[in-house]
Amino acid sequence: MPIFTKTQMIYNRILLKLSGEALLGDRSHGIDPNTINKYSGEIKSIVDLGVEVSIVIGGGNIFRGLSGANNGIDRVQGDYMGMLATVINGLALQSSLEKIGLQTRLQTAINMEAIAEPYIKRKAVRHLEKKRIVIFGAGTGNPFFTTDSAAVLRAIEIEADVILKGTRVDGIYDDDPEINKNAIKFNEIKYDEAISKNLKIMDSTAFTLSKENKLPIIVFDINKTGNLKKIIEGKIIGTKVK
Repeated sequence: MPIFTKTQMIYNRILLKLSGEALLGDRSHGIDPNTINKYSGEIKSIVDLGVEVSIVIGGGNIFRGLSGANNGIDRVQGDYMGMLATVINGLALQSSLEKIGLQTRLQTAINMEAIAEPYIKRKAVRHLEKKRIVIFGAGTGNPFFTTDSAAVLRAIEIEADVILKGTRVDGIYDDDPEINKNAIKFNEIKYDEAISKNLKIMDSTAFTLSKENKLPIIVFDINKTGNLKKIIEGKIIGTKVK
């Protein structure tokens, strides 16, 4: 009779950071249903292992505050528009996750009682303990902060073990691998080195917050099926910043 052993997990509570652009798929703007459903399947694979999952999504597929500011929109107004874009993405992901039987809660940094809970740390942690997926929308609720900074802040508050940043590339390189084929990949890198080399994976505020709170970040290719689960199982995927 075969003996089944439970999968060993090295992370019990994670925060998954997705860029808004990741939801584009092959589109030039908006949300690609096939892409978001694929991500939902990847997330389900780790929820089924018992991992507590929280998520922060960017809004760049709909609107980016900094780009708006460069085109004449007031920076503060533009950033609030960007926050609303993250809520739209959050609602789309929530719908996709619930279609495959997962329990979710959307919490926003700006009160929107008709569509989401207000962000309350204690409530978020309670949802996670009950194995509900918590999606954090509207960034930090303040202009001038990126969703990367929001992701680190929320991860620290809920005491996540790690931030998993899903991107289109399989880690951090010394140059853009999509442009420079000779770019060198880092398997592991220190926070200070990431900041000093001006690596564009996350902004310096996010890196600094992570460093001060000893919160590791793993940058990986979210589009490769099974990567998310492999990280949870302890396999070396992508680049670890620590």
